[in-house]
Amino acid sequence: MRLLALALICAPSLAAATCPPLPARSAAQDQLMEQVRAASTETLAQELNTRLWEIWTTAPDAAAQEMLDSGMSRRASFDFLGAKASFDALIAYCPHYAEGYNQRAFVSFLREDYPAALVDLDKTLEITPDHIGAASGKALTLLRMGRDVEGQLALRHALTMNPWLPERFQLKAMEDVRGADSDTDL
Repeated sequence: MRLLALALICAPSLAAATCPPLPARSAAQDQLMEQVRAASTETLAQELNTRLWEIWTTAPDAAAQEMLDSGMSRRASFDFLGAKASFDALIAYCPHYAEGYNQRAFVSFLREDYPAALVDLDKTLEITPDHIGAASGKALTLLRMGRDVEGQLALRHALTMNPWLPERFQLKAMEDVRGADSDTDL
């Protein structure tokens, strides 16, 4: 916690420091992604997805990890403004680290600031296109915004990465979605 306070106080000097680059994507991560796609049970998919989250939430260095952990802890205790500040600092320090954006998106989603969440989810997916959490988060965000067709398409995309996502129960037949938005040609 002291490291985060120091980071926020010394933000200009921290910004001048460079966040180390993320390690190259490992073969183990690629293998986990393939295994979760092919998982035969929900339990197995959840175990594999947990292992992916361990990778995604491993920050590039100790300073970034402290900011990430602090933000996640603050979010868990409903200190959304404090969490956002932690993730803002993390993003300023490590703009190439997708999880900073993803976690800030989650805070925005919880605060029902869906446009802000969507911007950060798009950035997360730009950096890590197969981030299952961000893909499902984008689907949920679009659905909350009333953008049902886009939300359903985003959900279908997320389910190609993990067919066992709990959000799968929100999947609707496209005919039903089209009926709600007859001007959209799918």
